[in-house]
Amino acid sequence: MVIEFGHFALVLAFILTLVQSVVPIWGALTGDTRLMATASPVAQAQFILVLVSFIVLTGAYLNSDFSVVNVWENSHSAKPLLYKFTGVWGNHEGSMLLWVLILVFFSALVGLFGGNLPADLRATTLSVQSWVTAGFVLFILATSNPFNRIPNPPIEGNDLNPILQDIGLAIHPPLLYVGYVGFSIVFSFAVAALILGRTDAAWARWVRPWTLLAWCFLTLGIAMGSYWAYYELGWGGWWFWDPVENASFMPWLAGTALLHSAIVMEKREALKVWTVLLAISTFSLSLLGAFLVRSGVLTSVHAFATDPARGVFILVLLCIFIGGSLALYAWRAPMLKQGGLFAPISREGGLVLNNLFLTAATAAVLVGTLYPLVLDALTGEKISVGEPFFNLTFGPLMVPLLMAVPFGPVLSWKRGDLLAATQRLYVALGLALLVVLFTFWLWGMERVLAPLGIGLAVWVMAGAVSEIVTRVKFFEIGLKRGFSRLAGLPGSAWGTAVAHFGVGVTVLGIVTATAFEYERIETMRAGDTVTVSDYQVTFDGAAPRRGPNYTEDVGHFTIRKGGVTVAELDPSKRFYTARQMPTTEAGIYTTGFSQVYLSLGESRGDGAMDVRVYFKPLITLIWIGCVIMAIGAVLSMADRRLRVGAPKPAAKRRRTSAVPAE
Repeated sequence: MVIEFGHFALVLAFILTLVQSVVPIWGALTGDTRLMATASPVAQAQFILVLVSFIVLTGAYLNSDFSVVNVWENSHSAKPLLYKFTGVWGNHEGSMLLWVLILVFFSALVGLFGGNLPADLRATTLSVQSWVTAGFVLFILATSNPFNRIPNPPIEGNDLNPILQDIGLAIHPPLLYVGYVGFSIVFSFAVAALILGRTDAAWARWVRPWTLLAWCFLTLGIAMGSYWAYYELGWGGWWFWDPVENASFMPWLAGTALLHSAIVMEKREALKVWTVLLAISTFSLSLLGAFLVRSGVLTSVHAFATDPARGVFILVLLCIFIGGSLALYAWRAPMLKQGGLFAPISREGGLVLNNLFLTAATAAVLVGTLYPLVLDALTGEKISVGEPFFNLTFGPLMVPLLMAVPFGPVLSWKRGDLLAATQRLYVALGLALLVVLFTFWLWGMERVLAPLGIGLAVWVMAGAVSEIVTRVKFFEIGLKRGFSRLAGLPGSAWGTAVAHFGVGVTVLGIVTATAFEYERIETMRAGDTVTVSDYQVTFDGAAPRRGPNYTEDVGHFTIRKGGVTVAELDPSKRFYTARQMPTTEAGIYTTGFSQVYLSLGESRGDGAMDVRVYFKPLITLIWIGCVIMAIGAVLSMADRRLRVGAPKPAAKRRRTSAVPAE
């Protein structure tokens, strides 16, 4: 009966989404404050009902209730408790329920904390958000009901996909979904602004915190997914340009462009049309990602579903939301007033350049991801677009963008001085050149591009530091007053500098791990030793071991440096009996920011095993840089100016103050 209660709560939530889809927006269009006031309590009621539904499903997993089809297909009584809990969203139906829970959570947040918004904008935004929510709740109820029962329940379940039985499942999907779905509220703000004709600096300031929140979580979600695949799959790679990886990366690129475009709109009331289009496009790319993962058009370790009927349903939702919003945009965009003019060499110009490169990069990834699918659908020909294509298209777009990053914050608004900006960055430029020369001296001409890439990373990091130093004016006012000004810098200034510094850290990790990686693939017997970089790796033998729902062969290795033991690693090959699937568990030794990485291959039957041994210099900087970027977003969200409406221009304030009070 409890399971039916969860289903009933979801049905009630769907009814409330229909109410909220109509009533508040009707109130906004007719000026009825009572109808507009219903938006917030209905949004909160939706959240409570979907949360109840999610808790009921979670309880079914924790209790191993195999009378529920979803639990039977994706759980096992011997599975550890953590994986019973994370298994709730380790499948298509449960993950869609989590998706909807986050959708209504954002609606509830706007209802609770949107008091500074104009009543008509908040009501319309929540109505648009309910349109999206209603579509996905209907999708769950019609095609993906997680509460379906089995008439004669089996004694045992089929277990969760072994690859998903990892702590990464507890972290990666929730982070990623908050990012994906978080852009839905930005989308709703954009559509509401088009309906009401309200696109101004205040709108941009209201949208920025929500964009920052979604971007922050999406950054962390992508980083966690990368690290999870790195240590779980045993392949030693951190990015593969998998279509489903690309599906999360494209909204991130578009969201990054949106963040920068919204700044121009807020400060100068320029790029209005473009910013609204980016807000629509970013969530549209999130919806596209949902379609790729759940339609069955892709075969991937990331894919949740292979049912074409579900794919058709999501495709219809895709056409309605994307097509409808773009049609509204095409109708309303010509009526939007353009903002102030600015010179090409200015902070606005730098942000426009940023947008050009980011949207071009998004387009390159989109083409590389969809082209094989379109070709297969039209001609039946199957091709693979992999790393070479993306490296040749995406890489060259990122190089000039990274070169321009330090210039943007030090240029003046409206009209800048490129020479003066360069003078402010001469220390950063000198440091980057020194690093390039030192790397060439250290490694010679063996790897020509690597020193340039390292220099580019140092340029971005040093440029971020120069940005803060320039704002504070240490050399002009002295250290004491300088530190006082440092503490008084707004959160957005700190956030920009920290996020840019994080980009440089990630680039440094990518370049060094790619260019200077050592790899050995050997068939080893007990007592054999291989050398990678400065480390000696000795295979001490293998032994079988039994886990709660798997068996495994564990290899024991001793890592030495200069004859001194520094670590012992136990990589393994696991076999999950219920699913009849093997997995590879890597052994990783972290030293500083670098790692020694071991994974086992096939057993040769005479005590020998195939072993992959890597030394990956500074590879952890890839993920540390992403965390630093997310910290930058949090610092920007802490800026109090984002919690109030945009200030009126001085001329408008004077005219307003000249009007006598009644």
